[in-house]
Amino acid sequence: MEQVKQIWANLAVENTKRTEKFYTQLGFKLNMTPTTPELASFLFSDSNFVIHFFRHDKLEFAMNDNSGKRSEIMFSISAQSEIEVDNWANNVQQAHGTIIKKAGRHEDGFYYCVFADPDGHKFNVLYLEPGM
Repeated sequence: MEQVKQIWANLAVENTKRTEKFYTQLGFKLNMTPTTPELASFLFSDSNFVIHFFRHDKLEFAMNDNSGKRSEIMFSISAQSEIEVDNWANNVQQAHGTIIKKAGRHEDGFYYCVFADPDGHKFNVLYLEPGM
């Protein structure tokens, strides 16, 4: 098998304009403009990792495996400090995201927060102390 040249994520959303507003408010750069009713696309890192947010009906044909099971993915975002994690949590709340786990040191010993965007896609903002 040949080495993968590029990888990106495709996620389903209810409303691409709402998605555009949420991620723009968090400071992410649009990958393509303008957003359409079918697609909003963002760059999520310095390496230009792309996440496409498609309207549900545009992805249903590819995601329906007839088993009735849904898969979920949680993206992890690295933070440089605990303060950066705290800032993420505050920004997510201001952008009307859902905080699932408040920013702090959790039972697993790591400092992080977990949030969901308006369509329920989960993100973990994690600070790994030096040496971890």
